[in-house]
Amino acid sequence: MQTPQYLQQRRKFAAAFLAFIFILAVVDTAEAGKKEKPEKKVKKSDCGEWQWSVCVPTSGDCGLGTREGTRTGAECKQTMKTQRCKIPCNWKKQFGAECKYQFQAWGECDLNTALKTRTGSLKRALHNADCQKTVTVSKPCGKLTKPKPQAESKKKKKEGKKQEKMLD
Repeated sequence: MQTPQYLQQRRKFAAAFLAFIFILAVVDTAEAGKKEKPEKKVKKSDCGEWQWSVCVPTSGDCGLGTREGTRTGAECKQTMKTQRCKIPCNWKKQFGAECKYQFQAWGECDLNTALKTRTGSLKRALHNADCQKTVTVSKPCGKLTKPKPQAESKKKKKEGKKQEKMLD
């Protein structure tokens, strides 16, 4: 014969089991009710690649600006768009604001032209800019340093004054 405690435990177990089955049924129904998203179809576009113009600064010759992009294609929804851009202010604008070069040290002064030169090789081009692979720059040599006779006479005067002080 079964005790009342055993019967009570059995009823609790049966109730828990039925509750578990009910929860599983609810979860399964909820998942079945959700529509599965169809996989996104890859659209094959007749649009060409974006071609970007150079960055035009908003004010001055560096800093924030804009560039315009265009593309061609029969079924393109968008054929033109504007993009924000930035031209670094420390780049050599002489070779294009979107081209960065790594320069060698300045060469010796050419006494015939009074110029010294150095070459730079392309380090980086922003937004596929059309940049030269190597560039050459030159600048005036500056004043040639020759020993000044005045400097020597000043030293002699100072030394003479020191000796006078020591004698006094």
